[in-house]
Amino acid sequence: MQNTLSGAHNQSNGHTAKADTAHGFRALFVNELKDIYWAENALTKAIPEMVKNATSEELVAALTGHLEETKEQVKRLEEVFSLIKEKAEAKKCEAMAGLIKEAEEIMKSTEKGVVRDAGIILAAQKVEHYEIATYGTLFSFAKTLGEDKAAELLQKTLSEEVGADVHLTEIAEAFINIEAMEAA
Repeated sequence: MQNTLSGAHNQSNGHTAKADTAHGFRALFVNELKDIYWAENALTKAIPEMVKNATSEELVAALTGHLEETKEQVKRLEEVFSLIKEKAEAKKCEAMAGLIKEAEEIMKSTEKGVVRDAGIILAAQKVEHYEIATYGTLFSFAKTLGEDKAAELLQKTLSEEVGADVHLTEIAEAFINIEAMEAA
């Protein structure tokens, strides 16, 4: 009789552990949404500084266009929070804070012109790669959690981030990198 009770007790603990893990996974998802929400909001302030420091018309246009996309991404994240019945709140993203600081340092340490433009592209692509990794994972988390509408919204943002990264590469390779090398 004692073994049976002990076995039932273990099953109960196993079930509780699974429930705690599921709660932990959802909590991780929500926490990372708060993190990227802070990051996107911070970028709405950082991108205008990049625009102000860029000289290439193509780069200015790409950054300006992505700024508008970023503002929409903030709204989309607010919709994701609403869909999963969580309050839209930001939690400081140390990674993005560091990437923004690095971008500021690149802009301060280079002269205005094509070399700075190359540096701005470098900094912007680091940001894009961080966002691609984050949105890709959040999309996967949302699907796993059965949050299909949230997953669709996260997938849309992921596609925009990939597009921004590709566009920055095209600008860099078309002329900025070559002109920056010749200017050095």
